[in-house]
Amino acid sequence: MSEAHSGFIQDQSVDEVILAGLDDEQRQVATSLRGPLCVLAGAGTGKTRAITHRIAYGVHTGVYQPQRVLAVTFTARAAAEMRTRLRDLGAGGVQARTFHAAALRQLQFFWPQAVGGTMPNLLDHKAGMIAESARRLRISTDRAAIRDVAAEIEWAKVSMLTPETYPRAAVTREPPAGFDTTTVARIFQSYEDVKTDRNVIDFEDVLLITVGILQEDARVAATVREQYRHFVVDEYQDVSPLQQRLLDLWLGERQELCVVGDASQTIYSFTGATPRHLLRFTDNYPEADVVRLVRDYRSTPQVVQLANGLLAARTAEAQRERKSTWATPLELVAQRPPGPVPSFTECSDDDAEAAQVAARIRALIEDGVAAGSIAILYRTNGQSEAYEQALTAAGIGYQLRGGERFFARREVRDAMLQLRAASRSVGDELVSQLVPDILASLGYTEEAPRGSGAVREKWESLAALVTLAKDIEANRISVPGARFTLTEFVMELEERAAAQHAPAMQGVTLASLHSAKGLEWDAVFLVGLSEGLMPISFADTPDAVDEERRLLYVGVTRARIHLALSWSTSRTPGGRASRKPSRFLDGLRPQTERDNRRVAAAAPRRKLAGPAKCRVCGDLLTTGAQRKTGRCSDCPPGYDEAVFESLRSWRLGEAKTSGVPAFVIFTDATLAAIAEARPQSLEQLSELSGVGPSKLEKYGDDVLRVLAEA
Repeated sequence: MSEAHSGFIQDQSVDEVILAGLDDEQRQVATSLRGPLCVLAGAGTGKTRAITHRIAYGVHTGVYQPQRVLAVTFTARAAAEMRTRLRDLGAGGVQARTFHAAALRQLQFFWPQAVGGTMPNLLDHKAGMIAESARRLRISTDRAAIRDVAAEIEWAKVSMLTPETYPRAAVTREPPAGFDTTTVARIFQSYEDVKTDRNVIDFEDVLLITVGILQEDARVAATVREQYRHFVVDEYQDVSPLQQRLLDLWLGERQELCVVGDASQTIYSFTGATPRHLLRFTDNYPEADVVRLVRDYRSTPQVVQLANGLLAARTAEAQRERKSTWATPLELVAQRPPGPVPSFTECSDDDAEAAQVAARIRALIEDGVAAGSIAILYRTNGQSEAYEQALTAAGIGYQLRGGERFFARREVRDAMLQLRAASRSVGDELVSQLVPDILASLGYTEEAPRGSGAVREKWESLAALVTLAKDIEANRISVPGARFTLTEFVMELEERAAAQHAPAMQGVTLASLHSAKGLEWDAVFLVGLSEGLMPISFADTPDAVDEERRLLYVGVTRARIHLALSWSTSRTPGGRASRKPSRFLDGLRPQTERDNRRVAAAAPRRKLAGPAKCRVCGDLLTTGAQRKTGRCSDCPPGYDEAVFESLRSWRLGEAKTSGVPAFVIFTDATLAAIAEARPQSLEQLSELSGVGPSKLEKYGDDVLRVLAEA
């Protein structure tokens, strides 16, 4: 054990420092040092805290040698954060990496002896080579097609499929870019050939080749297993079959494995991720201990209640389904004091929705909520423009997550150069005192400059570095015997730059729901929650819709205190109000005036019974189909054929989306009656035979839209 660790234990007991502040379940995780261990951890329950304290506890008690522990997670940012936390706990020798980073390091080391020669270059982007692959086959592609084919090839490779095995495995998938599976397989094979010609490998190859070497070379496998004795895998619900195979080979016959995950946060199935390994962990390891973390320290009871309700609604449906793949979720228990009730807002159009969000953000900022603690989350990146314009008009600064990289900014690069130079000559002064003084030469001041623009943006970048230095120092010096030097801060910045792990910035965050995973804010605005966007229109299978629900759940659980959900009834000002709020909000949101109008229109009406007569010839109508259309079958129809065909076309699309026969939507006779009556309102539509309350609720707005457009 190192001197730092010895001093650590002499000054205070391990239990006092490492286990203090953990709840009972987190403490159980931290003290269960032998595997197999499965931690089912809900959102906001402190899973990263639990597993980093487990590793640190194992290191400080001598059960683990830090160099022989490998902690694996799924993003470079998460790995960098884990390394920072482990260093703060005095366990800096532990390796915390992504699957790809760990595999690449091993591949670079073992390539000369296992394969021989120089390792091929690593391909950063597939687009160029996929375009060339398609050209070799004389297949026409555009940028969107290349992007979609690249994603499909990535899915195939992490699913351990080859060009030969792909077509059969992909029979239930929607082929990308309108190609059939055979064409995709041909492009896949051509892509592999182009890579071979150019002597390059892609990121999936890193995993595949490492797996191949470990399977084929017993000496390499033995060396890796000797190096790493204990494994921790975070976000285990996102493991792909290929990553699981690599993990199995790292482990060999051993069971020193701790996995952490939450099936309700599986949102990357399109990349090959599957919660199957998490859900079946105890099948593979019958002796495994299972710990459930359900105490939510992030969100208020009001937010937690909404999150639980969102999943509970689907669980109730799944219990009625015989073949549902929905996993029973963890029910979170809020630990924070009560807060405001989540709000639900229906707006007339997208611009109005963005304007009301900006106004509410302005009010929060005036009430003391920092702009950097507020986020607007949406389903697709294309939705951001309206919110950028609304925030700009309101004079509110914002940052686009996924926009310009923090460490690529000129002032940040200059700051790192200044700090690196200063680290060679400073003494033992506190980093929190040194950094502001050093950055003052670049324009940093204690007080923020007034106004906005480039000067303010530069100051905010430098201020983020100062805040980061203070935060790290505060965490580091809480460990007895630990020191935090300027050199260590520079090393921290360089590591963060490599992982693109940017510090917190001022300004409202605009981000997609996928990119918000792992983050949290005091106030979260979930926008665009209408059918077609949430769930997205191309989620055309039950499993895809379930993933959309989980994606919304991730968005809800990003909020600490304030949560606002909104949608618009029309895309553009003055457009027809044909949008419906997301089905996921049913039972969670209060009824709007529009809902009440629809219910009123669908209410049954007492009608005087009497013989039905043909509106054309006046004869009595004798069949149900005749009564539905209001005319004899041989009398000429009183509708425009173009209107009828428009309704049939809409019905066909709806049937394909819902996966039901067309007549289940509406029969031809009902469509004919609608085409003849040309109703102008839900109330008029409800009076037609064949349009009951449930169909009026589900299809009424769409039918009126089709009639208006026709």
